[in-house]
Amino acid sequence: MIKKVALALSMVAVMASCKDENNEKKDSETTQEEQKVSIEDADLENAVIYEANIRQYSPEGTFNAFTQDIPQLKELGVKVIWVMPVYPISVKNRKATGGKMVTEIEDEKEREKYLGSYYAVSDYTKVNPDLGTIDDFQKMVDVAHENGMFVIMDWVANHTGWDHAWITEHPEYYTQNEAGEIVDPLNPETGESWGWTDTADLNYDNKELWTAMTNEMKYWVENHDVDGFRADVAGEVPTEFWDQAVKSIKEVKPVFMLAESEKKDLFHNSFDMGYNWEGHHIMNEIAQGKQGVKAWDSYMTKIDTLYQKDDFLMNFVTNHDENSWNGTVKERMGDAGEAMLALSYTLPGMPLIYSGQEYDLDRRLLFFEKDSIPKTKGKVWPVLVKLGELKNNNEALAGGKKSAAYKRLTTTKDDQILAFSRGSGDDMVVYVANLSKSPVQFKLELDGEFQDYMNSGELDIKKDMQMEFKPWEYKILINN
Repeated sequence: MIKKVALALSMVAVMASCKDENNEKKDSETTQEEQKVSIEDADLENAVIYEANIRQYSPEGTFNAFTQDIPQLKELGVKVIWVMPVYPISVKNRKATGGKMVTEIEDEKEREKYLGSYYAVSDYTKVNPDLGTIDDFQKMVDVAHENGMFVIMDWVANHTGWDHAWITEHPEYYTQNEAGEIVDPLNPETGESWGWTDTADLNYDNKELWTAMTNEMKYWVENHDVDGFRADVAGEVPTEFWDQAVKSIKEVKPVFMLAESEKKDLFHNSFDMGYNWEGHHIMNEIAQGKQGVKAWDSYMTKIDTLYQKDDFLMNFVTNHDENSWNGTVKERMGDAGEAMLALSYTLPGMPLIYSGQEYDLDRRLLFFEKDSIPKTKGKVWPVLVKLGELKNNNEALAGGKKSAAYKRLTTTKDDQILAFSRGSGDDMVVYVANLSKSPVQFKLELDGEFQDYMNSGELDIKKDMQMEFKPWEYKILINN
C-alpha cells in the first residue's frame, strides 16, 4: 500500500513537472511570437522604401557594414528596407561584365573579379558568405526592427542558378527542351531566350515545385522574422502560385509583398504593391523631351481606371536595373532629376531610394563584380530628408491602400506645367512643376495661402496671378 501511494505521488510529481515544462514551453513560444514584428497596411501609407544593394553599399560589401547605417536611414523617412538577393550565387555558367561567361576568360586573376548575378541563386535558405553569416543577417533584421523599419527579401521564383541542388535532385522542376535538356528562361511571346543564360528556368506546371518554393519562402519568415518579399519578374510566375504561397506565408505572420510587375491580377490576392514601370518610363521621356505633360495626364487617367482603389505602385527615378543597364539619373533625366524625384514622393504610391542615390551616385554600378557607392552626403541627401519628412507626416500624401485623393489642377499651360493636389481631411499638398526645358509663364487654378515647403517660404496664390517657372522648376505647396 505504501509502495502504491509512493508510486502515485511520484506520478503526480512527474505530471506536475511535465505540466510546468509544457507551460514553460508555451510561455517561450508565446514570448517568441510576441517578439515577431508584424507589418500592417497602416505602416505602408506614408512609407519610403529603400533598396539595399549589400554587395555595393560599402567597400566591405557586408551585412554588418550596412547594418551600422540603418539608424541614419530614419533621417530619410525609410520604413521598408528591400534587400537585394543575399543568397549564394551559382558558379556554373557565371556571367562576367560584357555578356561573356567567366569560363571564357583565360586570365585567372581576371576571372576572380566576377562575382556573378545576385539573381542566379544556388540555395534559397543560405546567405552568400561574401556578405557575412546568417547571424549577421539576423542582426541586420533585428536592428531594422529596433529602428521601426521592416525588411523584405528579394525573391527569385522564376529561375535558379545552375548549381542549385534541384538541378540534379529534381530536374522535373525545370523547363526542358525536346531533348530533355534544362533551358534558361524564355520570352513567352517569342519563345526566344531572354539572355539570362546564367540561370535555369523553373516550370510551374509541376505542382510539387509550388510546395517546395513556398516552403523556402516560409523558412525566412519563420526562422528570421523577415517582413515580406520583393518578387523578381513576378509576372513570369503564375498568379495562382503566388496566391497559394502568400496565403500560406501569412499563416505565420502578416507580410508585405512587392511585385516587379504592373500586372493587375497580382494585386487581387497576393501582392500589396507593384512597380510603376510605365510611369517611370514616361518620366524619362518627358525629361528627354520625347513626350510632354499630356502623356502624364493620359497615364494617370489610365491607372485610375485600370486598378482597384486599394492597389498601389512603387514610384522611382532609379533602381538597380535602371542604374546598371539604362543609366544614372543624370544620364536619363538630366536637369529634370530633382523635379521627377519630388514627383515620385507626391504621387499616390510609395517612393523608392536606391543605394547610392542618397549620396549623389553619378555612375552606373557594376553588376557582376565588386563596386562601391559613394558615402559623402551632397545635394541629394537634404532633399531626401525633407521629402521623407513630408511623406511620413502629412496625411495628404498617404499612398497605400487608403491613398489620399489625387486631383489634377488646371493651368493655362497644361502642356508644360504639371499641377495636382493630394488631399485628406484638412490636409492638402500641391505639386507644381515646369516639366520642360523652356521657361513658362502661366496661371494656376488655385487660391490660398501656402507654405513653399522645399524653400521654407510663404506664398499667397490667386487664380489670376501670373507665375513664371524656370526650366524644370518645381514647388511643393502645403496649405496653411
